Amino acid sequence: MIDAHIHLDQYEDKVLSSMLEGLPEHGIESLIAVSMNLASSKRTLELAASYPGLVEPAYGFHPEQALPTEEELNVLLKWITGHADRMAAIGEIGLPYYSRAEAAARGEDWEMEPYLGLLGRLLGLAAQLAKPVILHAVYEDAWTVCDLLEQHGLTQAHFHWFKGPAATVDRMISRGYYISFTPDILYEPEIQDMARRYPPELVMAETDGPWPFEGPFAGRTTHPAMVHDVAAAWGALHGYSVTEARAKLTANTVRFYGL
Repeated sequence: MIDAHIHLDQYEDKVLSSMLEGLPEHGIESLIAVSMNLASSKRTLELAASYPGLVEPAYGFHPEQALPTEEELNVLLKWITGHADRMAAIGEIGLPYYSRAEAAARGEDWEMEPYLGLLGRLLGLAAQLAKPVILHAVYEDAWTVCDLLEQHGLTQAHFHWFKGPAATVDRMISRGYYISFTPDILYEPEIQDMARRYPPELVMAETDGPWPFEGPFAGRTTHPAMVHDVAAAWGALHGYSVTEARAKLTANTVRFYGL
């Protein structure tokens, strides 16, 4: 299988090398490795060079962090453009839902325009380079991101670990946008409902590692092999065998990323 979304640069080096070298015996053929910022993108590039064909790199700027300066953003955009030939996608990019919610809980104001501007610049680059985008956009933010995707003429969009209302889900389905499920599909009813609703041909499996999970995964380091558990749980919701579910999710990921 393929882990469609993982932060390899956030693992400790000794854990990472052991994990990557052991992936074939766990039935993992490749990983879509997303990035947080310029330093993260450079580390992802190093890993892709060290593990060609196994690590498929994506470069971007994660929205749940302090905004870059204009100079920093220009450097990042130039760097991505210069390394686009071996890039699977631009990502992880999106809008800061969780940071904004935390600020609201503290009674702080939040200015969204700079984040919308940042996302617009990154989506514009994706359109220019004809690359897919990997999106951090949940709940009400997803509708806004759908607007921006349409404004930039982008059709290849992967909303990772998506959560959102029915109207947004319907819009995403009508546009052929993909989503991916994490190991929390084993124990989160909200995610299971989403899995039943979303068309099987537009679904992938991810871990978002090293993000930790609960339920049967509590206390365990998040490993790409957990996508097999995702496939089994997702397949059970649709009446597929484990083998069928793995094959469908893998084929979807290969098709979306052109692997």
